[in-house]
Amino acid sequence: MYDHFDPAVILEAIPEPAAILSLDYLILATNQAYQDCYAPQGRIVGKTCYRVSHGYTVPCDQAGEACPLRACRDTGLRQRVLHLHNTPEGEEHVDVEMSPLKDAAGQLIGYLEVMHQVKEARAQVSDQDGMVGRSQAFTEMLSLVHRAAPSEITVLLLGESGTGKELVAKALHDGSPRSRAPFVTVECSGLSEGLFESELFGHEKGAFTGAIGRKKGLVEAARGGTLFLDEIGEIPLSLQVKLLRLIETGTFRPVGSVEPQHADFRLVCATHRDLREMVLAGEFRQDLYYRISAFPVPLPPLRQRADDLPLLVSVLLKRLPGGAEVQLDEAVMQWLRRYPFPGNIRELRNLLERGILLADAGVIKLEHLPPDLFATVETAPALPAEQVMHQLPVMPLEALEAAYLHSLAVRFKGERRELAQQLGVSERTLYRKLKDIDAN
Repeated sequence: MYDHFDPAVILEAIPEPAAILSLDYLILATNQAYQDCYAPQGRIVGKTCYRVSHGYTVPCDQAGEACPLRACRDTGLRQRVLHLHNTPEGEEHVDVEMSPLKDAAGQLIGYLEVMHQVKEARAQVSDQDGMVGRSQAFTEMLSLVHRAAPSEITVLLLGESGTGKELVAKALHDGSPRSRAPFVTVECSGLSEGLFESELFGHEKGAFTGAIGRKKGLVEAARGGTLFLDEIGEIPLSLQVKLLRLIETGTFRPVGSVEPQHADFRLVCATHRDLREMVLAGEFRQDLYYRISAFPVPLPPLRQRADDLPLLVSVLLKRLPGGAEVQLDEAVMQWLRRYPFPGNIRELRNLLERGILLADAGVIKLEHLPPDLFATVETAPALPAEQVMHQLPVMPLEALEAAYLHSLAVRFKGERRELAQQLGVSERTLYRKLKDIDAN
């Protein structure tokens, strides 16, 4: 099989975890980095890649995941997919790169799998700052961020208020070659027309009344690093041409100076507004829009990340003052899963901050949430308790859920993806629950 190459030479030349896989998913050989990451104490050769990486008994595409090996086999081309993989430290995001291997006659004989570490986010509670998440919506966003981070491409973050746009911008910076240089945020919504040039470009001494000394602008402060323009849709139309000139020429002049200066930054922009509609309405320059939208990244609202709620709650409680010893009552978690979160993660943080202050016994309960929020959660008409007890046998809630899911899985005629959508969970979560039912 390896008559024209030595797998050990190929694998050990790769610094990241790498393995050679057979046509039927078996691990044939690995480098030491792969062994250390996925089986530090045991044998890994001869096992299937999906069992080692996920603990699955079937290939990823049969378990609600995108399978890079299957895609590589179908297309004959190199594939990259962001996955959650098991490691000795728990599940972590991994960018899986799969390449076909062919013999001298051009016949497919296996695959080269390389695992690229994803540093932009964590999939579990940790002491590190930054993004956390594991839901499908979050993973899709993270995949785009991971692709864009090492490049110089201008990124446009699109999302509702409170979805964490600055955190994503910081992740782009931290994952770039500019990570050691400054990350500078410009709050565009707070810049008046009179302050725009002075704040962005700086000014010389005596440039205007009150300019008692030279001031370095934010563009200069970001030299060598990343300039993050938050809420760029709020910049007045009259000032957009000055920003466009900066981006196009790469130069700027401080107020009161005649000498142009060279700008050196990677640009990341963010907005909660529909810039396309603003362009059509004449409220945003079309040429500026095309300059900043080379790589748009949609940020999912929290209501699309229900699977991330337990993780986000745990992480926020750990990070908030006084929250490390506080727990969330299960009834509160169930309520949060139904709440639409118009303020997204920022609102969740605020609710937990309030709960920490009110939870004298160390447990945040429903009565610790603001009363006016309950009117926003739609509830179905409730049956009288006596009628419910008459119709249903008394059993643990976990068993009741298992029985309900089993019944649905038997009766539902559509795809598992459709069923997961109707249940409001990810396909991965549905598969895991059904697998647990079958195991029992």
